Amino acid sequence: MEKQRENWGSRIGFVLAAAGSAVGLGNIWRFPYLTGENGGSAFILIYLVFVIFIGISVMIAEFSLGRNTGLAAVGAIKTYSDRWTFVGIMGVLSAFLIMGFYPVVGGWALAYIVESFTGLLTETPEAIEDTFVGFITGSFQPVIWMLVFLVLNIVIVAKGIKGGIEKAAKVLMPTLFILLIFIAIRSLTLEGAGAGIEFIFRPDFSEVTGATFLAALGQAFFSLSLGMGAMITYGSYLSKKETLAGNAVIVTALDVGVALLAGIAMFPALFAFGMEPAQGPGLVFVVIPIVFSQMGGIGVLFGIIFFIALAVAALTSSVSLMEVVVAYLIDQRGMLRKKAVYGTGIVMAIMGVLASLSMGVIGPMPVLQVGVFDLFDILSDKIFLGLGGMFIAIITGWVVNKETLRAELTNDGTIEFKLFEVWHFLIKWIIPPAVAIVAVVGIFDIEQTAVMILGLVVVGLLAVFSRKLN
Repeated sequence: MEKQRENWGSRIGFVLAAAGSAVGLGNIWRFPYLTGENGGSAFILIYLVFVIFIGISVMIAEFSLGRNTGLAAVGAIKTYSDRWTFVGIMGVLSAFLIMGFYPVVGGWALAYIVESFTGLLTETPEAIEDTFVGFITGSFQPVIWMLVFLVLNIVIVAKGIKGGIEKAAKVLMPTLFILLIFIAIRSLTLEGAGAGIEFIFRPDFSEVTGATFLAALGQAFFSLSLGMGAMITYGSYLSKKETLAGNAVIVTALDVGVALLAGIAMFPALFAFGMEPAQGPGLVFVVIPIVFSQMGGIGVLFGIIFFIALAVAALTSSVSLMEVVVAYLIDQRGMLRKKAVYGTGIVMAIMGVLASLSMGVIGPMPVLQVGVFDLFDILSDKIFLGLGGMFIAIITGWVVNKETLRAELTNDGTIEFKLFEVWHFLIKWIIPPAVAIVAVVGIFDIEQTAVMILGLVVVGLLAVFSRKLN
């Protein structure tokens, strides 16, 4: 007897889980520092254009592929065409690679909750910076915290869709919103906060370059969990009563809302204390703690709240990445959920250890000239996600029957999707070349030539051997 596929228990559970997948380190860790590096609100406007015209459309496509087949990334795409199966495999590989470094940063967030309790936010700016550098280059503490974070993922995903991922999302997502609103209110009340608001909402297009468009598109895909199989997988657990287009808009709105809320929480405080917004990835773990340290005693409380929010955001997103791999093993390999989760967790733990140690004792790899952490990040963010999104748009627009899509998006004609023709035109004619241009520019913009070649070779091999791999 065939085992019945798991389903979401409620619409709100699905929306919060999908939003949780989209909302993660991309919103709180990555979005603010990319905004700071790319001219503030000009970057935000370009990002929003990509989200509205490309992100939502690709998310609708992924939901459609998943629900129509009732299968995760690999199985869903294989249903329509064996030739394109490699795209699903690339999505699973992307999720695997991201989970190679994601728990490392999630572990940093957990560690900084404890550090905030034990006096970090009363230190001098120099001491705070030294603490971060010393911590991430260590051989013991960051690895332990990475494993703690990964265990949280394993526990949640092992409990299944309703009992694990959905239940966790219903608690974690409202918690995240409340914590960020709390910090944003405090940030806005600081003297000099207006300059930070101006930085976010008054565009300066003189700062815009080709790299700005690349960063904005990459952020849209990374933040919305597109091109990595997560939304196909989550869509596969949806009932036929759900409105796919409406849910995609809600999930995207929640994701963008959290990203903007994170910016409002950070930039007014940065400008109020005369800090430089273009600080790169260290913005969250160095600059923000320095800002909190200058708030006095209340800064310790806000620091604790901030890093709890960061850890929660990381967890809501990482469980969806693990589920992509687990769902593949269940659907295509016939494994039981717990066995799939534990096996996946062990491999991800090994990857996480290597990624963490590459920040210190292991260092860069000789030929590739990057550490394991950066290798996983570059391959997934700059190569696989962009190409994955482009291929999914091509598959949806050119391979899947148009009337099949219409039936799926109108729930067999029981609801209206007035923008179907517009959406299908975008997904077929506009999005593939638009994403292709930016993806190709991004790939050739990678400074590490060996990594670029490696990524393209992997994509080529997957395309050639995908029928044997699934």
